Amino acid sequence: MAELNYRPWREGDDRALNEIWSDAPSAAAAGRELFRPASDTPWSRTIVAEDQGIPVAAGVVGEASVHPERLWAYVEVAKDHRQAGVGSTLLAMLRREAAAGPQAGKPLRAKVATGSAGAAFAASAGLKPIQRSRIVRVRPGALRLGGLAEDSGQQVEDLATGSVELTRALWDFYTAVHTWDPPADLGLGRVNQLFLSEGAGAHGAVVLREQGAIKAFAISYSLPAADAPEDAAADVLLGYDTTAPGTEAAVEKLLALLVHRYPVELELDDSMTALAAVVDPLIAAGTADVLSETLVVSE
Repeated sequence: MAELNYRPWREGDDRALNEIWSDAPSAAAAGRELFRPASDTPWSRTIVAEDQGIPVAAGVVGEASVHPERLWAYVEVAKDHRQAGVGSTLLAMLRREAAAGPQAGKPLRAKVATGSAGAAFAASAGLKPIQRSRIVRVRPGALRLGGLAEDSGQQVEDLATGSVELTRALWDFYTAVHTWDPPADLGLGRVNQLFLSEGAGAHGAVVLREQGAIKAFAISYSLPAADAPEDAAADVLLGYDTTAPGTEAAVEKLLALLVHRYPVELELDDSMTALAAVVDPLIAAGTADVLSETLVVSE
């Protein structure tokens, strides 16, 4: 293999690299979205490795607006150029870029598929897991549909995604389950734009109230197409009041309602303890399936 040339990202590199790289798993697909020309707002640097003028690898490091305490990093190398030090060279260059930039001193973070070559590379580079995330498909009827407790004032209702109350409940939940990578202090308007707007893909929301307060909520981000198979699942974010007692029971009731007739897909971080307490037994029983598992790793 000829000596490689390393240079900044430029127009057309995405097309050239996509011709070489195979279809990406979810972790890689998210990483590729970070590749872009150098930018200072938000700060980002991408480096490309060329073999005789042909791009064969790329790496990026950049700031994250929602989780500002760490920098996102991603490296991908064509299969026929792996195990040759290309990834390590790119990572070393990215670390130098980060050390010289305005974000100097912040650790790198990356997302890798469990058991993948990327996970092994990250471990060899000194990045350790700080969170595990699973995409779980819960089958129809996985939970018995129970009644609401009238003595506790429980009720289920639809709620507009533009609701300030829902936005606050979502952000309180999100902040509580991300203490391992604290989010920025975003205003509710920005939170709604990022998580609950039409641009974010939010279609609708349902909440379980207890004594008038939101105890648990579910937001749909994709609905099966009209011609989709009957077992097509909706993509749902299920959150809850992390400060209230009895939250696990509320989560179970709301999830049972969601999967009464149709399956749903949930993103489940280990930090979402009440949701994990409901879903993990379903996985063990075979009424829910883990579709993918990724790790967030960091220096």
